[in-house]
Amino acid sequence: MPEEGVPLTPKADLLTTEEILTLARLFVKEGVDKIRLTGGEPLIRPDVVDIVAQLHRLEGLRTIGITTNGISLARLLPQLQKAGLSAINISLDTLVPAKFEFIVRRKGFHKVMEGIHKAIELGYSPVKVNCVVMRGLNEDELLDFVALTEGLPLDVRFIEYMPFDGNKWNFKKMVSYKEMLDTLRQQWPELEKLPEEESSTAKAFKVPGFRGQVSFITSMSEHFCGTCNRLRITADGNLKVCLFGNSEVSLRDHLRAGASEEELLQIIGASVGRKKRQHAGMFSIAQMKNRPMILIELLLMLQDSPPAIPSISSQDPFRVQGIGHRVSFFNQMATLWKGCRGPRTSLLAQRWLGSGPPQRHCSSRLDSDTNPKCLSAVSRAPATPSGPPPTSDQLTHVDAEGRAAMVDVGGKPDTERLAVASAVVLLGPVAFKLVQKNQLKKGDALVVAQLAGVQAAKQTSQLIPLCHHVALSHVEVQLELDSTRHAVGIQASCRARGPTGVEMEALTAAAVAALTLYDMCKAVSRDIVLGEIKLISKTGGQRGDFHRT
Repeated sequence: MPEEGVPLTPKADLLTTEEILTLARLFVKEGVDKIRLTGGEPLIRPDVVDIVAQLHRLEGLRTIGITTNGISLARLLPQLQKAGLSAINISLDTLVPAKFEFIVRRKGFHKVMEGIHKAIELGYSPVKVNCVVMRGLNEDELLDFVALTEGLPLDVRFIEYMPFDGNKWNFKKMVSYKEMLDTLRQQWPELEKLPEEESSTAKAFKVPGFRGQVSFITSMSEHFCGTCNRLRITADGNLKVCLFGNSEVSLRDHLRAGASEEELLQIIGASVGRKKRQHAGMFSIAQMKNRPMILIELLLMLQDSPPAIPSISSQDPFRVQGIGHRVSFFNQMATLWKGCRGPRTSLLAQRWLGSGPPQRHCSSRLDSDTNPKCLSAVSRAPATPSGPPPTSDQLTHVDAEGRAAMVDVGGKPDTERLAVASAVVLLGPVAFKLVQKNQLKKGDALVVAQLAGVQAAKQTSQLIPLCHHVALSHVEVQLELDSTRHAVGIQASCRARGPTGVEMEALTAAAVAALTLYDMCKAVSRDIVLGEIKLISKTGGQRGDFHRT
């Protein structure tokens, strides 16, 4: 729970019980066979038992689960089980009562443990225990959690620390899956990997002879986007096709406006069609505006085995067809799974929405292994400076006599440096349309600009006279078309470990990518405007971090 709490959503904005059931019926009809009530805390909702009972009546729904903090579980579980609850996840980040109170901002550790034992007593197996591992807070309890599985039918799920609004995410707090696994294997070298379902988000292991098992949810270090079959609906009725995406569409508003079932399906289908091949890298996610996970209410899971997919034109894989011939959002999701598991044949991710023009996105990443990957589109959050002032009242690139001079960084310590910069190119309607459809005579403007940005980042010290040469470990350039402004948004991020920052590398990458777009399009229009070149964030260094939020 964030220290300052969370603003309570007005009751009128929340989904009513009937709206929840209406949406559930719609999704189950389209192939969803598992629904999990999550939150927030679903057990504080007075009608939660009734909701479970009505969900249980839906033909085709095989599993009804709940994710709870466990405070009220022991009291309500007999009623919930009778109503049809079939799976339980309990959030528990520590086995130390005092530490529990610090994390959760309230007492109740013993009630949670009582709820876990009540679930076991009532025959739930396994009972899943979700533990978010945070360096400096609870990573020293990994062995204690695993020890619980020796005599209890638990699935202890260690979750990599993920960035959401209000949780003060810091890369240094994240303990990776491999680091956790190494810790466990020092104690239990015989720890064995278990087979897992294709759509599973967890990597499961077991100590031979133990009743329970342990799992790792590797959202940050090893994404599982290619097999993800989950959709989420927030408490106020917004559909999220990716937990790490800040794009949402309000199903509540369409419901209350009287939308028909077919209209809702088209809206849902378009949203699923926009689902990225994979979410952004951990550093990009940390800079995105993304509501806290505690405001999510429903987790919808599609069948583990996708059904046969009708023939879909390779030129139009995500189009939502007319009412009589539409491709369901379920089949679109199945197409996405197959596409993500195959080899990456292009740096471009294309999305068709409805009958409108294709929306083209382009992103590339250059790590030290020079492996290009498809990443999510650039975030366009408004920017306001925050954090410690990153500036000085004295110029650093001049000597005592006021002449230009290179800064001596020989005495500075090496630290991890990350910088993100952005730019916008206003193309105008004619050039924008050609870029959108990839019909420029010079070639694919997005790919060329992307590569130019990566090259520019690596050549910054040769372009800017007083910049030090930096051995970059990571360069990422992302481009996204903005049809409302006839513009291309550019975001560049650079990372290195050393005595000097990489702001100039990120800014140079964004600026040169913008200039390259100008060059690719200038034969079509001279009315192109390059602007909004700015630093979004920087971390590392003696003067503190800087973030526009």
